[in-house]
Amino acid sequence: MYNGFVRVAAAVPLLKVADCDYNVKEILKLVKQAEVEKVQVLCFPELCITGYTCGDLFFQQHLQEQANEALAYLLGHTKTSAITLIVGMPVWAGTRLFNAALVLQSGHIVGAVPKSNLPTHDEFYEKRWFAPAIAAKSIPEITLLDKTVPFGTSLLFSDGTFSFAIEICEDVWMPIPPSSQHALSGAEIIFNLSASNELVGKDSYRRKLVEVQSGRCAAGYVYVASGVGESTSDLVFAGNAYIADNGYLLYESERFLRQSQLTLGEIDVQALRFDRSKNTNFDPSSSSETYRTIALQPTPHKTFALQRSISKMPFVPIGWQCSQHCNDVFAIQTAGLAKRWEHTGAKSMVVGVSGGLDSTLALLVCVKTADLLGYDRQRILAITMPGFGTSTRTQSNAQKLAYALGVGFREISICDAAMQHFKDIGHNPLKRDIIYENTQARERTQILMDIANEVNGLVVGTGDLSELALGWTTYNGDQMSMYGVNAGVPKTLVRALVAWVAQQMDVNTQSLLNDVLETPISPELLPIDKAGKTVQKTEDIIGPYELHDFFLYHFLRSGSSPERLVFLAKQAFGKEYTKETINKWLKVFLQRFFTQQFKRSAMPDGPKVGTINLSPRGDWRMPSDVVPFSLPSSKETTI
Repeated sequence: MYNGFVRVAAAVPLLKVADCDYNVKEILKLVKQAEVEKVQVLCFPELCITGYTCGDLFFQQHLQEQANEALAYLLGHTKTSAITLIVGMPVWAGTRLFNAALVLQSGHIVGAVPKSNLPTHDEFYEKRWFAPAIAAKSIPEITLLDKTVPFGTSLLFSDGTFSFAIEICEDVWMPIPPSSQHALSGAEIIFNLSASNELVGKDSYRRKLVEVQSGRCAAGYVYVASGVGESTSDLVFAGNAYIADNGYLLYESERFLRQSQLTLGEIDVQALRFDRSKNTNFDPSSSSETYRTIALQPTPHKTFALQRSISKMPFVPIGWQCSQHCNDVFAIQTAGLAKRWEHTGAKSMVVGVSGGLDSTLALLVCVKTADLLGYDRQRILAITMPGFGTSTRTQSNAQKLAYALGVGFREISICDAAMQHFKDIGHNPLKRDIIYENTQARERTQILMDIANEVNGLVVGTGDLSELALGWTTYNGDQMSMYGVNAGVPKTLVRALVAWVAQQMDVNTQSLLNDVLETPISPELLPIDKAGKTVQKTEDIIGPYELHDFFLYHFLRSGSSPERLVFLAKQAFGKEYTKETINKWLKVFLQRFFTQQFKRSAMPDGPKVGTINLSPRGDWRMPSDVVPFSLPSSKETTI
């Protein structure tokens, strides 16, 4: 593995039916191509040495001998290859012929896996020629090319860094595919040698089948089917190849290509292991099979350039999926707030609006919730509380947005109250320190809470997931509310949500929301400049939110170490940030994430909207005094 990734490939050779000599030479061409690409495991289609559509020729001794000779030729020409190969051909076990997958490495056959489920319906007649795997249940070994080879469906192949298992074509179409048992027994990647023919609509269904099975098994799944070289007497084959990882299709082949082709990519085995470790129902003891582990030699390919794209914003899908994602998130937020509003019987929702991103999203959620419940929008009370650092731009936007949305609005300055507090505690207001800043945040929270008491309302929190992760929130200030609608939404997604809502608004409201999106992120706690603009920009202080959200996602979603976080960030942001910059802000992230847990331990209720959440009652439990992780200083971080 390389930083948790395994490079795999699905190969579709352009074959000739029953011409084993030709076929094995085409296979070798793809092996050589895969070697250049530093592939670690290379999988070919079902019965690729003979061709799948040989029909009754499978009974012919001549074809069987040719297949063995071709296999010997393949072994002889891959003795020095670093790749683990998986090829398909007919093999004998006892007195029966089996459709099998052979695992080859360094010129040796290390294992043979027979097909479990033989299709004998519609256009398929496999039981006419082959026996199902169960017929060889008592045969643990076969002799192939005068060598004893482990044989059976319950074989795991491992080089010590990752493990894989095999199923063949029809197996994955079954109610309980063999790959389900394979995964429970430790297989992290499933390889499927197939010969699935092409029909109208079948490709879409087959693709979904592979995606779903990879997700169900929390595994990588490599599927490869026969290409256009097969017989077209009654069927046509398109050369479908898919590489999926834990429910997501990463790569697929070009169909109906009239030449051999290689589809390659990486499986994130480390992320798979992390997922499985958290799932207490993913229990190897629940497997009904006893597996044998076949040891493979470790690949010499220790590094390679990732083919796989690493998203800069893992919380924000791209394209049409972004709109659907935003719709789902917004619906979860409004459904959560609607339940809380109805349950408490509150007359009003009280929300502090600053003209910034987070409070804008919270206000939009309140408005949508009121509409959902059939309540007058005037039951929402938006309060803007200008302080020493409030800019004319944000103050104006807060007011205009409240009026545009038709909610109740009040403006209450906190300057006099903050100055009185400085006097009470003997603090010099010219000393612009943490006291100066936090006094304003706590004064705003006090106003919101007291007005909520006055109007029989609930204070809706505006803080987001990124701020919770970094502790970029004032304890018992903006950290506190009665329901935090943004608690599960990271900053990068907040921006996407506001942009998505803006598209559905009238021209005036859309213009206001777009201006909010263009406003620099700031707590606005330090005095503004002479032009009325803020001098305090959050990302200048704690770092870019796009980096912090990236770190947060991979730290919690796949348990990535600091070294791996740097590696992934370099893959995603190599053109935007240097290694030194990535290291700098990762150190900030780790230090703040660990030291600010006490704020999350006391966070109010709020809806979980995605796979990453920091609620101490749900997804994240951590002591407040744990020692922070750090980047190693004694060696270079692998990039």
